[in-house]
Amino acid sequence: MTLMIPFDNTYAALPGQFYSKLPPQAVKAPRLVAFNEDLARIMGIAPGEAVEMAEVFSGNQVPEGADPLAQLYSGHQFGTYNPQLGDGRAILLGETVGTDGKRRDIQLKGSGRTPYSRGGDGRAWLGPVLREYVVSEAMHALGIPTTRALAAVETGETVWREGGLPGAVLTRVAASHLRVGTFQVFAARGDKVSLQRLTEYAIARHYPEADGPMGLLRAVRDAQSQLIAAWMSVGFIHGVMNTDNFSISGETIDYGPCAFMDVYHPHTVFSSIDRGRRYAYANQPTIAVWNLAQLATALIQQLDDPEAGVEEATEIVHAMPALTEAAWLTRFRAKLGITSAQDGDLELVTSLLGRMAENQSDFTNTFRALAEGKARDQFTDPAAFDAWENDWQARLADEPDPEAVMRAANPAFIPRNHRIEEMIAGAVAGDYALFHRLSAVLAAPYRDQPEHSDLQRPPLPEEVVQATFCGT
Repeated sequence: MTLMIPFDNTYAALPGQFYSKLPPQAVKAPRLVAFNEDLARIMGIAPGEAVEMAEVFSGNQVPEGADPLAQLYSGHQFGTYNPQLGDGRAILLGETVGTDGKRRDIQLKGSGRTPYSRGGDGRAWLGPVLREYVVSEAMHALGIPTTRALAAVETGETVWREGGLPGAVLTRVAASHLRVGTFQVFAARGDKVSLQRLTEYAIARHYPEADGPMGLLRAVRDAQSQLIAAWMSVGFIHGVMNTDNFSISGETIDYGPCAFMDVYHPHTVFSSIDRGRRYAYANQPTIAVWNLAQLATALIQQLDDPEAGVEEATEIVHAMPALTEAAWLTRFRAKLGITSAQDGDLELVTSLLGRMAENQSDFTNTFRALAEGKARDQFTDPAAFDAWENDWQARLADEPDPEAVMRAANPAFIPRNHRIEEMIAGAVAGDYALFHRLSAVLAAPYRDQPEHSDLQRPPLPEEVVQATFCGT
């Protein structure tokens, strides 16, 4: 075996109530679609031959040093608590400590049934695997904390959803897969010992400077405030911000019905399962606070005097909106070429966004065009931009290099929904050209790439993606 993964597992050393140990289920005819050599290098992984890697990253062969398991957690799904969820179609192979000193999980997604599958088949089809591969790697290139994609493998099997679809497995890498729901399940069961053990583990792994449960709550709040602001700054809509999809590490996790906006509107929703528009673009900061409150509720259960912890937890949670808004304003100032802070900046940003919403402006292209002097072309009524521009130019008078700031804050390329759908359709037909092209272009999203300008084009009316879907 030439593929070498330097496992150093810690989660598997926790007590058995945290997981179910089992191997992934074998597949019929695995074929390697993609392997992320840059990520593998950071993780200290020595790649093998394509056939061998297909065997490992499909789940057919468990590599030496792995300790495969499915993690237990619960969570609120669209506001309703489900007492037991867990990895219903994923297996954590183990962890590595990379050349950068960072510990990372390696997880197979779509690797078969587990005790938490709840009647599901435990499999994934090719479309969601490729979507998560491309979008998570694009998010990384945008500089936003995220899980990453190490490999994608076709299984040679058919997965049944509304019809037969080609099966696939994604190998996902994360700082950890600890979620708010990981804490909720033990709090709901009244298992104080496991809750304390989990809290100690989370602090040691992610926030060693945190002081106890409330210190962990504060650290998660700060990380998530920055993350949500980052999402908003690139027009990203997670689509399913349930507490079981809310990472303790502050990474973007679980790319299901996610999407990037084309035309800007604050109430944009793509997720086919979000019928109440709970997770619309503009609602994401509020939902993050709601999720943090659920973490607080779980964490205080381990305190000797839970009632005494309510006041401190409430103070921590109530501080989140202001922290998120401050992070949001810093990012949107940069999108306008502004590095200093002045009164009136919030109004300047919101005035532009309001005009964009009224004029069907493309979110990404409008901000990118600011540095090029072409933003007015993104408005159905250019006079609406002209009326705002005077105030903006006056604000830029004291800024040293606004164009450079804007180019560093406003990507030229995002994973546009219609291109993702086109990529999936091609791959299902056996053509991976657009998958590889998108992967290459989105690896440098802030760089002008005129030869790929077609990927900057918003969708034509007939190309607009009305809804995005989970892979289950």
